Amino acid sequence: MSDLDNLPPVDPATGEIIINPLKEDGSAKTPKEIEKERKKAEKLLKFAAKKAKQAQAKQAGASNASKKVKKPKKEAEPVPAFVDRTVPGEKKILLSLDDPSLKAYNPANVESSWYDWWVKTGVFEPEFAPDGSVKPEGVFTIPAPPPNVTGALHIGHALTIAIQDSLIRYNRMKGKTVLFLPGFDHAGIATQSVVEKQIWAKEHKTRHDYGRAAFVDKVWEWKEEYHARIKNQIKKLGASYDWTREAFTLDPQRYEAVVDAFVRLHDDGTIYRSSRLVNWSVKLNTAISNLEVENKDVKGRTLLSVPNYDEKVEFGVLTSFAYPVVGSDEKLIIATTRPETLFGDTGVAVHPDDPRYTHLHGKFVQHPFLPRQIPIILDKEAVDMEFGTGAVKITPAHDQNDYNTGKRHNLEFINILTDDGLLNENCGPEWEGMKRFDARKKVIEELKNKGLYIGQEDNEMTIPTCSRSGDIIEPLLKPQWWVAQGDMAKDAIKAVRDGQIVINPKTSENEYFRWLENLQDWCISRQLWWGHRCPVYFVKIEGQDNDRNDGAYWVAGRNIDEALVKAEAKFPGVKYELEQDEDVLDTWFSSGLWPFSTLGWPKETKDLKDFYPFSMLETGWDILFFWVSRMILLGLKLTGEVPFKEVFCHSLVRDAQGRKMSKSLGNVVDPLDVISGIKLEDLHAKLLQGNLDPREVEKAKLGQKESYPNGIPQCGTDAMRFALCAYTTGGRDINLDILRVEGYRKFCNKIYQATKFALMRLGDDYVPAATEALTGNESLVEKWILHKLSETSKVVNEALDSRDFLASTSAIYEFWYQVCDVYIENSKYLIQEGSATEQKSAKDTLYILLDNALKLIHPFMPFISEEMWQRLPKRASETAETIVKASYPVYTKEFDNAAAAEAYELVLNITKEARSLLAEYNILKNGKVIVESNQEESFATASSQKDSIVSLIKAIDEVSVVRNASEIPEGCVLKAVNPEVNVHLLVKGHVDIDAEITKVQKKLEKVSKSKTGLEKTMQSKDYESKATAEAQAANKTKLENTVAEIEGLEATIKNLERLKL
Repeated sequence: MSDLDNLPPVDPATGEIIINPLKEDGSAKTPKEIEKERKKAEKLLKFAAKKAKQAQAKQAGASNASKKVKKPKKEAEPVPAFVDRTVPGEKKILLSLDDPSLKAYNPANVESSWYDWWVKTGVFEPEFAPDGSVKPEGVFTIPAPPPNVTGALHIGHALTIAIQDSLIRYNRMKGKTVLFLPGFDHAGIATQSVVEKQIWAKEHKTRHDYGRAAFVDKVWEWKEEYHARIKNQIKKLGASYDWTREAFTLDPQRYEAVVDAFVRLHDDGTIYRSSRLVNWSVKLNTAISNLEVENKDVKGRTLLSVPNYDEKVEFGVLTSFAYPVVGSDEKLIIATTRPETLFGDTGVAVHPDDPRYTHLHGKFVQHPFLPRQIPIILDKEAVDMEFGTGAVKITPAHDQNDYNTGKRHNLEFINILTDDGLLNENCGPEWEGMKRFDARKKVIEELKNKGLYIGQEDNEMTIPTCSRSGDIIEPLLKPQWWVAQGDMAKDAIKAVRDGQIVINPKTSENEYFRWLENLQDWCISRQLWWGHRCPVYFVKIEGQDNDRNDGAYWVAGRNIDEALVKAEAKFPGVKYELEQDEDVLDTWFSSGLWPFSTLGWPKETKDLKDFYPFSMLETGWDILFFWVSRMILLGLKLTGEVPFKEVFCHSLVRDAQGRKMSKSLGNVVDPLDVISGIKLEDLHAKLLQGNLDPREVEKAKLGQKESYPNGIPQCGTDAMRFALCAYTTGGRDINLDILRVEGYRKFCNKIYQATKFALMRLGDDYVPAATEALTGNESLVEKWILHKLSETSKVVNEALDSRDFLASTSAIYEFWYQVCDVYIENSKYLIQEGSATEQKSAKDTLYILLDNALKLIHPFMPFISEEMWQRLPKRASETAETIVKASYPVYTKEFDNAAAAEAYELVLNITKEARSLLAEYNILKNGKVIVESNQEESFATASSQKDSIVSLIKAIDEVSVVRNASEIPEGCVLKAVNPEVNVHLLVKGHVDIDAEITKVQKKLEKVSKSKTGLEKTMQSKDYESKATAEAQAANKTKLENTVAEIEGLEATIKNLERLKL
């Protein structure tokens, strides 16, 4: 079979190769498969062009070649700049599509002005029934995950918005009462850290120089500036948020909710005070959550930069030293990666069954630097007899495992560090005030002096670091407020097991269960100034020195008056003062209340009644534990209901090579750069705006050059949103290739140019029928495309309802190509040359297609769909002022016409095979195609659709349809469409006959071998009993097609042989 048998279709307007995104079985092709097919298609087209050029040269003759004068290339005229004269907030002023500035599709032109108009006209706000209740069509609500107010958008935000907004817009068009609730997170640690760095860099001041109130005012100023910036970025992504309900986790309403939640939980004992180990950031001077801990793996001895240290600090080393056993000359050897913590050792553990240490049971070792004897304890959990020496130092106040061991054996808990990472008074006067990692070196030096140092070896280990500051996390014993999670976790597990909440994909559900089944109590204290100050007060009784870690001396209050009432009831008749806790609450505590605090809780508001619980929560699977699960825990506890009915976890976005996006790799993608485009040198310049080390900047530049050698092309919001949804397959990761996003920009261009062309075909005086319905005058192609519309609408509705974004985008993509490349091409002759009735029907169908295709794609591409839909004339029955509120297309039984669809598929298959023959023989014009069939239905279809066939094939002016092969003129070649239909092409006078005979003979040999192999399979022993009915039917059809192809090839050879005579 020739390489040119199946030449790929090409968009005549753009020159873009058209690749069907679906396989023959209806499943989606992978991006790699599409790219591979595209490359193959490009090669075939180049080969075809080369052969065509050779043929033309041969015909023209050598004599003409010398006479040719090379024409100078015509320079493209510059496109005038588009000027949008719309007043912000007003409906967009649409220039005529004939305006030179609108000749080509430019996303910046198309996407201007619409968003402000949508917001001003309130189309994003929930629509209720006349009596103020939720509409009978139902309710659909999503609370937007609040981005950090300090941050800038990254591609993960764009993915979140693309998925959420497509569902929101779809359900809004389905007529439901829809709420897409926006907001921002105060991001306690992140925001305070950034502002502290800023005032230090500009003023060389710390927050303590300002004082708490003044510093917090400074952060509010900073917040207002960055809040406006990120809000405008979000608007560029087209998110149809109801901005009238915008929330901020530190605004008065959220403050009331946070305080109320804390007081309720404190009063019922769920929140309690305890001194436990926390993740302490010395640099930030606060405890941080597990989410803010970034683990670095080192294979062995490694030097790392640590804030406030001039020299790098050594990690990945196991240091062995000896403890002298009290009352003997024996020494007990232990090993540690943190020698400086020996000041906090209060036990040395050995396994009770280890015979090496039986004689030491009940003995003590002497601390080398302090007058303290340390007990040797027996513990099966803490000690592995086979690892190292079988003896383990226990530092309960500075290691989580040791903390548990210390609790089991009632060991002393000695804290050896200040909040600033200095050794404290418990280490002795010689060591007090020394920095922790300076002490590490000094301890090793002194151990050597005392003859207790044994040695060091490389040790693979994980180093916990602070993601905000790069500091090494120190486990530190701190009195904090904790939320008891045991009973709450059981309720949260039950809610999902009982189906009150559905989590997709299922892998995320399994992880949810695993996490909650092993849930530890939650530390909610943070030693910061920016955030919700803990609404709890220490009762300082006159004349008493009570322990601030004792929860009995604390009262919670929504205000000082409530706290005073509680203190009076708890400590009647004594004098006291109330001192509010200095700490603030973990940011996740306020964001854990998000689904109900945003609706007015703790008040019983109408919003809470109408919209709680939310329909769904959509977010990345990476914060399933830190945020999603906490909303479920707190929602059930405080409202008695689940906060949402569905959780959809999207993938994480990686680069095209599958690497995690990071600033140091230079592969981070700013969605605004994808929308507007950016040069490589400008990408480099952006690296200097961050806080990367100069060496990391150079590494990042190389990464940018590798990922985006030509910068990032302008793609527009619509193309980016569509691409991100098309990438969403339910997998854990998305490998984002910017070239694929650019491909969807070309798709936008196709929509733009096709709509322009169609509007021209309709004419300025076209008036659509009042309602959408069949007239009975539809041609076969109209029946086919309307059937496809109904079929596509059904597929897309079902896909979006089941959150299948790949299926929905693929179906819409394919339908637009059917409209553009088949119907619009086929309808040209109907509109230009048909009867008045045919013209009217073809235009009416064209209008139906444009109207519905734009509505279908609107949830994914809001801007281009509005821009082009607003240019359509409207039906008398259309009440929507904007496509945002137009009705979404659904399956229409009236349009369902399987028989017509099947008949037109025959036309398309005839066209395909005819194009293939024309390409194979390089016939570019005046081609003569004959369709042959003695099957009555096929003959009738082909005969009635001759004009359709001609309209779809550029290289022919007419087509003939005959019943018998005897009617085929000499000099033709053939391709079988199916066993009943053949396509013949007259090649006489166009080709080298001998070369073509050789080519067809090779093809015949190949097909004959295929037939022999197939027959062998079908005639094999036990074939009928072993092969499935489906396989047997498929083989039978394949054999029939192969036989038909052989007969056709043999006929072609005979025809070519006759041509030689």
